[in-house]
Amino acid sequence: MRPVVPVALALLGAALGPAAAAERPVVVELFTSQSCSSCPPAEALIGRLAHEGGAVLPLAFHVTYWNHLNWRDPYALTEATARQDAYAARLGGPSYTPQAVIDGTVGLVGSDEAALRDAVARARAAGPAIPVALARQGDRLDVRVGPGTGAARVLLVGFDPSHTTRVLRGENAGRTLEQANVVRAIHDLGRWSGGAATFAAARPAGDAAAVLLQAEDGRILGAARLDQDGSRREALR
Repeated sequence: MRPVVPVALALLGAALGPAAAAERPVVVELFTSQSCSSCPPAEALIGRLAHEGGAVLPLAFHVTYWNHLNWRDPYALTEATARQDAYAARLGGPSYTPQAVIDGTVGLVGSDEAALRDAVARARAAGPAIPVALARQGDRLDVRVGPGTGAARVLLVGFDPSHTTRVLRGENAGRTLEQANVVRAIHDLGRWSGGAATFAAARPAGDAAAVLLQAEDGRILGAARLDQDGSRREALR
């Protein structure tokens, strides 16, 4: 999918008002699996973060490498496994579950709430910010990115806010798992090169959507989400 004609800075400024600038969501990515017995506490933490407002954007990426056991995670994505492998190459160390990555720069055990919240607080204090907005236009989505320095990929993520699954086999056999912000799709919309620009895309799989502006070194430079009802949460990071 290719970027379309850049939007005027005045239009972008109107879209990103003072309320938008106040949110500044920190992106928390959890790499998890329904076949991992250590993952439910981390998924519960993601659920709590999801209900704490717009300051954090938690996303649960279900990996595929647990599917060799006798329970196949219905939400496992090869793209999730590849994304975690890319983080492992950047941050050092093996891929594991549950692993949380905060703003693309810090990896830690996803169930360690104290360490995770400390990393979120440190990420929130970091800058500079790139304005990002996500809006629905009929059956398509528009992504607007403001001006800034550097370059990044524009990633569109589709996710489901909640799922309840009764696991029948494997390490979690007999457990009912409550899982939040389960990623169903991730699409690369193109490259942002520092100038104000807009990107158009079909709605991804999932009941809600988010956009991530991610630099080559993994840093999340901006993020925004679109809820099930179509309301926007625009933000600066």
